[in-house]
Amino acid sequence: MQADNKGQNWRQRLFQGSLIQQILIGLLAGIALAAISQPAAHAVGILGTLFVSALKGVAPLLVLMLVIASIASHQPGQKTSVRHVVILYLLSTFCAAAVAVVMSHLMPQFLVLKSVNQQITPPSGILDVIQGLLLNMVVNPVSALMEANYIGILVWAIGLGLAFRHASDTTRTVLKDASVAVTWLVRVVIRCAPLGIFGLVASILADTGFATLWGYAHLLALLLGCMLLMALVINPLLVYWKIRRNPYPLVFTCLRESGVTAFFTRSSAANIPVNLALAKKLNLDEDTYSVAIPLGANISMAGAAITITTLTLAAVNTLGIHVDLPTAILLSVVASLCAFGCSGVAGGSLLLVPVACNMFGIPDDIAMQVVAIGFIISVLQDSSETALNSSADILFTAAACISDQRKQQAEINY
Repeated sequence: MQADNKGQNWRQRLFQGSLIQQILIGLLAGIALAAISQPAAHAVGILGTLFVSALKGVAPLLVLMLVIASIASHQPGQKTSVRHVVILYLLSTFCAAAVAVVMSHLMPQFLVLKSVNQQITPPSGILDVIQGLLLNMVVNPVSALMEANYIGILVWAIGLGLAFRHASDTTRTVLKDASVAVTWLVRVVIRCAPLGIFGLVASILADTGFATLWGYAHLLALLLGCMLLMALVINPLLVYWKIRRNPYPLVFTCLRESGVTAFFTRSSAANIPVNLALAKKLNLDEDTYSVAIPLGANISMAGAAITITTLTLAAVNTLGIHVDLPTAILLSVVASLCAFGCSGVAGGSLLLVPVACNMFGIPDDIAMQVVAIGFIISVLQDSSETALNSSADILFTAAACISDQRKQQAEINY
């Protein structure tokens, strides 16, 4: 009997303990293992691969069921904050591009361009990006689920949700129960994050270390500096504008509980379940976050806007092309549009750098060299970009919900 109690206590500590503390232990263990034994670090990399694959596998189904159930159960006259969240997403992405323009002007970067062989075909222009988005919206729903096409999943989920609003109460209850079941499954996967991050960190350090980063340390420092500026200054200002109180407790909570896992998974799409779990923990409006967070994984792309703008201006400086103020503003708009079309997978923003380069007449062969440089520093650049993007999704969703709650309370008191 005593042994059974000990076993139960151990399981409770494992599944109900602080996930952040467990992730930190996994992080330190991964660093230590990579330093001690590279073969062992490579071997445990399977844990990271399994964790990310599990998140990516369950996330499409979770998004589909949550959005359908949320819209189907929505009552006429019931208010949500999705519109306010989307406004914050768009403002943040444009501000990020503007920040990157200013910082790149203050600290201009120059690249060493040489011949490279990249077997990647980027979009040829903004029209290609928009066309790709439109085509993704009308893809077969089964294909959208299989290929994790979140634009298509969202469109079909919204359509089915609106259709099910006319269904019987029993049908809508079944949809709600299905979303709860999928959410429970996701929580089980998320509890495996410490093991997954242990494997990811160990294998990444064993493969690359940080030696390759030193060659482009200045460029990397500028990218990370812009992202920190967005995360710790601009985004808090936007949140303060909505909630009218100290934003930093909420900012640090989102960075700690969402940004950390996003940093290592390097996928906004894979981090959707983490953000949904945090939204529930923060007691946010489910009708809002079940739609806003999956949407944010596709259009809240401040980190991507920074990457596209900074790398483009580095190529412009290297080639001696003059950029005036109107052109810089236009670049911010183009980078924002590119970022909105950026896929929520690792390295997705780098493939859109040639689109912004094309507005300066930079040929594709040179633009692809810039993409290759981006991949060299992507170990930290892409991880930080994803952490900023994904933590901003839950941050702005929370800000909009808190703002609406404050207004409702003021109306009641009045």
